[in-house]
Amino acid sequence: MSCWAPGCPALSMCRGLAALPVTCLERAKDVKTRLGILLHKPELGYRIGTSSKLQLGSRRRDSSQEVLEWRESFDQLLKSKSGVTAFHTFLKTEFSEENLDFWLACEDFKKTRSKTKLASKANRIFEEFVQSEAPREVNIDHETREITRKNLSGATSACFNEAQAKTRTLMEKDSYPRFLKSASYQDMTRQATSCGISKRSHT
Repeated sequence: MSCWAPGCPALSMCRGLAALPVTCLERAKDVKTRLGILLHKPELGYRIGTSSKLQLGSRRRDSSQEVLEWRESFDQLLKSKSGVTAFHTFLKTEFSEENLDFWLACEDFKKTRSKTKLASKANRIFEEFVQSEAPREVNIDHETREITRKNLSGATSACFNEAQAKTRTLMEKDSYPRFLKSASYQDMTRQATSCGISKRSHT
């Protein structure tokens, strides 16, 4: 319900927004639009849809602040649904998105309760990402590959733990730093930082 009496919270909010520079509002819109486009890219397929099943980044935050949090740690990035999607888009430019897809598949796999589905999913993930010359083979050592292969004989929710951990470490130490230095992320952080400074100066 609208209220235009003096001291009304709705009126104060509108005045606060009106006081913000147009450039800040435009930057905030641009950041929101970029995240929206990333979250709805059809070519990302079911794999990024998997991240929504994991309810990554379920805590509602201002999109500009969320963008800045991605640089705090790799964990912060993985906790954010839009962060995972942005990182996946970056990995596609390096032709290494299979690492994140494998990590997401493992997270989804851990939530499987049916033993029958667990076995079939385990084989499917192994054939797609882990076995030698797999269509989307991840970069893990031979020993880890063999350990994972043996784990399939009695598939449990933990059978990919070692391979998933190796892949996560690779992304954290290799791809993640490059993502933070990428032109697209730097552009998003500049806009988010600029908007945050403008907002603070008008509060």
